[in-house]
Amino acid sequence: MKNHIEINSAFKNDSPFFNQIILNYDVEGTPFGNQDRNSLKLFQFKDMTVNVKSFRIPNIINQIAYRFFRKSKAQRSFEYANKLTQLQIGTPQPIAYFEYGTPFLFKKSYYISEHLPYDLTYRELTTDLNYPNHEAILRAFTRFTYNLHENHILFLDHSPGNTLIQLNNGDYKFYLVDLNRMNFEPIDFKTKIKNFSRLTIHKSMVEVMSDEYAKCSGYNYETVFNLMWQSTQDFQEKFHRKKRLKKKMKFWK
Repeated sequence: MKNHIEINSAFKNDSPFFNQIILNYDVEGTPFGNQDRNSLKLFQFKDMTVNVKSFRIPNIINQIAYRFFRKSKAQRSFEYANKLTQLQIGTPQPIAYFEYGTPFLFKKSYYISEHLPYDLTYRELTTDLNYPNHEAILRAFTRFTYNLHENHILFLDHSPGNTLIQLNNGDYKFYLVDLNRMNFEPIDFKTKIKNFSRLTIHKSMVEVMSDEYAKCSGYNYETVFNLMWQSTQDFQEKFHRKKRLKKKMKFWK
């Protein structure tokens, strides 16, 4: 059996507690958020709430890939969170990851992090355009994304639910979650702007983000906006095309 556990040094003395959480995961803990693809549960640890993400068993090809050739989603989440923390980029404190498998196949994995209190996610900005201080929050978020890019961080799952926002009386703080898909390398201009494509369908929001990114980066506003809006439209077309295809496939089953 191939089992692997990695725990941050600050929590080494508490490893029996985290081992117990994983052993009892199916029958203990408080479910949190969307449980469709992977499972999330909250547990109380001393004066901290911890968030445990259980990744579902991958398909047979990925069971082989994760066993021999690729890092698991749990391992990547843990390592990327540590990298972000070192770069002073907001993300919940990483605590540990667990992996279970057989000599030839990868099976279950878990990622444990601190559960942060937050006021909203980026998603609320897309569903309520009259949210208090909407534009100020959106501009601060754009500066946060610009800072990611300046630190050579490309968050591939930069989508509405994956940024937690704390308001702090106007001192907005942003925290990335769902971290298993990231690149850490210099980013070209086109890729930077395309990184906004999954965030909103609203042209008014794209206009604000384009304006703020242009101010931060020194790029021409029209250039930034045209690429960001085109990328947004392209993503939406691809998304809905995929949705229609799935619907057709379901109909013919």
